[in-house]
Amino acid sequence: MALPLPLLERATEDGATFGLTRHMSPNARMLPVISDRMPSRAPAPGEQYRFHFDMRKCIGCKCCVVACNEQNGNPSDINWRRVGEIEGGFYPNAVKHYLSMGCNHCLEPTCLSGCPVDAYAKEPVSGIVTHSADACIGCQYCTWNCSYGVPQYNPERGVVGKCDMCHGRLSMGQSPACVSACPEGAIQIEIVKTADWRTAVANAVRPGDLPTPGMPTADGSLSTTRVTMADLPPNARPRDITHVTPEHPHWSLILMTVLTQLSVGAFVTIWLMQLLGASSRLGIAALSSLTVGSLALGAATLHLGRPAYAYRALKMWRRSWLSREVLLFSAFSGVAGAYAGILWFGLAGGALIGGVTAAIGLAGVTASACIYRVPSRPAWNTPFTLVQFNLTAGVLGPLFAAAVGAGDRRMLAIAAAGMAMGQAVLLALKFFRCIASDTLELKGTAHLLSTVLKKQFVARGVLLALGAIVPLAAPPGAGMLVFVLALLAALGGEILGRYLFFVSVVPKHLAAPYVAAASEAA
Repeated sequence: MALPLPLLERATEDGATFGLTRHMSPNARMLPVISDRMPSRAPAPGEQYRFHFDMRKCIGCKCCVVACNEQNGNPSDINWRRVGEIEGGFYPNAVKHYLSMGCNHCLEPTCLSGCPVDAYAKEPVSGIVTHSADACIGCQYCTWNCSYGVPQYNPERGVVGKCDMCHGRLSMGQSPACVSACPEGAIQIEIVKTADWRTAVANAVRPGDLPTPGMPTADGSLSTTRVTMADLPPNARPRDITHVTPEHPHWSLILMTVLTQLSVGAFVTIWLMQLLGASSRLGIAALSSLTVGSLALGAATLHLGRPAYAYRALKMWRRSWLSREVLLFSAFSGVAGAYAGILWFGLAGGALIGGVTAAIGLAGVTASACIYRVPSRPAWNTPFTLVQFNLTAGVLGPLFAAAVGAGDRRMLAIAAAGMAMGQAVLLALKFFRCIASDTLELKGTAHLLSTVLKKQFVARGVLLALGAIVPLAAPPGAGMLVFVLALLAALGGEILGRYLFFVSVVPKHLAAPYVAAASEAA
């Protein structure tokens, strides 16, 4: 009689012993021996551990996913190891295969290079990429920066986590949980010579040749995972990339990016008006803009899982765009405060300090845009993102100055309308780029914008037009209310546009660097 596990454990504690006999039918297939899935030695200098996945053996049971979650105490919706489905062929010869993937322990891990707090490290002996939950502030930048979406954010803990190849088990000579749990032996640990692997990856795709099966092509992070591919038909593609759904909106980032760009645009406008000889209400406009910018930077901490440690984000400014953004906007706040004080009290030197404020502010907006220039998000990874963020400042800045009564409102309205026209052209170009693209991710973005997000997409254009047209259509003596309404319309349009920016992006599938058809339309 088979005892349930709790009863078996209790009986063992009471001193009972059991003799287990393995019964197999004559036709049963012997399961792989666990020792065959592990190397017999530790890596030598110039070598590291890596995963080897055999797609031909995987049956999609997801035992590896369950074992990983149990080993690391993760809830069911946070998976450090995932199994993707790959479908292809034509009826009646349709086929389905699976790709199980944890962390690829890359040679040039982008999660490490982009982390603003240096929470990642690549162990020099094993080559395993580890993550420190103690150092992490929960900014989630690595979840975008990884080409495979490996790091997962845990909102209950407020930090990110990822597969570390069960390095604690490895140090004791045990196999990782996913390796032990696989009933088919589809996951193994092996040792790779890093120099040889770099060469192999570099030669995986040569001009005029087809990609080498099982090699990570078009992946700047240089994944070390080796995949033994199944016999895939030419039209094979990941199933879930053709069933796209909106991403998380990140409302705190929406408000932070739009309002900081409004503040920067307003200060640039104020400085230009000062250079042109305007003086009325510039101090009020500067103080109002400084208030908006301060509120926006305060809202940015709401995105962090551990906001008390936000100061750590300054640490890696030499390599992380997020650190550079924090540094630049911190400097902008200080210099903008000084500029606002000079204008309010009518002190000398305003033009010079105003120029420094404008330069640092625009640099901060550009750094914000560079955060989203990541290959794993094709809809973001374009120069259009840089232009879009700066045009938001160009639209909202003049309207804000006009709404508080600073400068020549007619000239400000013309400037805002010109920037809004540029934003509208950019909006159309981005959409047409997605439609015309051969990549499944960009086609997925176009699909979302033209279906489930269609109403928001249209409303974004309408609000942008209203914000630009209302001030121009107003009579010369129109009061402040007209410009306030125009600012609110344009601000609503930019917030809605930033919402679409976040929710319509389609991440690259974890199989994209390995399956040739994963990022190409069939």
